[in-house]
Amino acid sequence: MPPAPLDAHRHIGELPAFPFYGGPPIRADVTAKATVRDFLQTLDDEGTERTLVLPNYGVPVPDAAFDLNPLALEAAQRDDRVSCGLWVSPKASDAERNTAALALVGEQGVKALKTSFLLGGSPTDPDCAEEIDRIFTTAAEHDLVVHVHTSPGAASDVDQVGTLVDRYGDDTKIHLVHLGGGMSGHMKLIGGRLFDWIEAGKKVYTDTSWTIGFAPAWLVQEIERRGVGHDRILFASDAPWGDFAGEHARLAAAAGDGELADLFFRRNFEALYGT
Repeated sequence: MPPAPLDAHRHIGELPAFPFYGGPPIRADVTAKATVRDFLQTLDDEGTERTLVLPNYGVPVPDAAFDLNPLALEAAQRDDRVSCGLWVSPKASDAERNTAALALVGEQGVKALKTSFLLGGSPTDPDCAEEIDRIFTTAAEHDLVVHVHTSPGAASDVDQVGTLVDRYGDDTKIHLVHLGGGMSGHMKLIGGRLFDWIEAGKKVYTDTSWTIGFAPAWLVQEIERRGVGHDRILFASDAPWGDFAGEHARLAAAAGDGELADLFFRRNFEALYGT
């Protein structure tokens, strides 16, 4: 059996219903936890010993995610098992909201900043340059990790997000969520880019949430072949968008029950986010 998990990426808070893709208003995050009490109960039920919690996001309403920063911070300050990340936006239109969020970086329990281009902006958009620079330089100054969503195509593609690793990865710890996101992202990262960045000295990490079934097994093979990367992979459930049991089983099957599993499920989390 793999060791008890330390979850490097999950969310707290409920989002409002929204009419995605031209359909009726829906709420897809049906297992989201709206209170710290319910969130901590979930950790008890799973046997999760430590976690990094981030505000839930995904609705294109700026305040929806920003307003959950205090809830994530409350969870981190109520229970020693929990650390948190703060939601920040790459968009110039969210500069004032970012100022309020970044004012919390010195609070107890804050270990990361979370950003995504799903709700607008791009890593290479000049309009986002100032806020992106503020996010990554603030993280470096405060020894925080920047979480960046990855998914195939558009602004969240590894081709785009990878420019942030090239630009900031020497000084800022960057956690690329979802192992590049989807078939193309897995192939780009596992096929070379992740290991090339590590060998170049970039402070880059990733987790296996949302991975297609083949990816964790191939990832382990490439770690063994190239001799690097064993200290950069983390377990993450991405709950409520990911399924804890499924994410855990998929990575456990690839990692086995030896040292690699201990690194993926525990020690890499401890090294990156603290004990």
